[in-house]
Amino acid sequence: MSSVSHAPPRRWRRGEGPKALLWMSPWLVGFAVFFAYPLAATVYFSFQRYDLFTLEFAGLDNYRYFLTDDRAWVSIRNTLWLVAVMVPAQVIFGLAVAQLLTRLKAGAGFFRTLFYLPSLVPLTAGTVSFVFLMNPSGPLNQILDLLGIAGPDWFGDRNWSKPGLTLLALWGIGNTMMIFLAALLDVPKHLYEAAAIDGAGAWRQFRSITLPTISPVLMFSAVTGVIYALQYFTQAMIASRVAAGVTDSPGSSFVPGYPELSTLTLPQWLFHVGFRDFTMGYACVLALLLFAASMILTLVLLRRFRAFGDGEGEAR
Repeated sequence: MSSVSHAPPRRWRRGEGPKALLWMSPWLVGFAVFFAYPLAATVYFSFQRYDLFTLEFAGLDNYRYFLTDDRAWVSIRNTLWLVAVMVPAQVIFGLAVAQLLTRLKAGAGFFRTLFYLPSLVPLTAGTVSFVFLMNPSGPLNQILDLLGIAGPDWFGDRNWSKPGLTLLALWGIGNTMMIFLAALLDVPKHLYEAAAIDGAGAWRQFRSITLPTISPVLMFSAVTGVIYALQYFTQAMIASRVAAGVTDSPGSSFVPGYPELSTLTLPQWLFHVGFRDFTMGYACVLALLLFAASMILTLVLLRRFRAFGDGEGEAR
């Protein structure tokens, strides 16, 4: 019998530790300067009464005020609505469009370009144009009138403002669509051929072959979509201003969220209390809340997708 010798674990030689730290220094410096220090400073200022000029210890006053801030809770509900509705809609619509484009026999390049072009439009210009297109007498409502449907006041009615923002997000689905398209084209064709021979239909092939194969792309799209929704700022701010007919002139006292705070998101309220009301300590509390929500939702999604992948692996 031949004995297998197990070599002892290799220890670091003298000088390897400093060399490793040297190679890691760009990341360590970036982590310390752009993440660790800002996070520590945010925690510190959250216990202060800070208006950019004076600094006074406030204890837990900022946190107590958050519990009674009605607009903060409205912004949280609106942001969670976007996470729960807009993100799944983007993922499903982007996947559906990509799946459709993979089946086109003619004109595939034209339609890929057509669906991708809106994502190249600057956010400000695209949002302003979209609000004008969806105003009560705009082209969209005129088309609905021809179909016998009374078009709503998309960005003037609190019940339709968030669905209007969701339609705006679906219009700019190009980036997500291209990622899904690349993933779908990379699925091995022989798997579909074998499934068809076994009698599997289109839905069975999609559920048993397509979804497990592109699950990493689904996870990436869901996680980045949730982070994007939690940081949703520009489109909601511009849409509310355009719909309200307000310009950002000096001395303007416009509070974001028109109509009736229905488009007020947590990043908007954070910006308002920090850079309009100059209550930076309280803004740091909102920033910490946003950071915690991003971390928790990201970890939940990663665990869910990992469980989905393990379940598919056991099934196969």
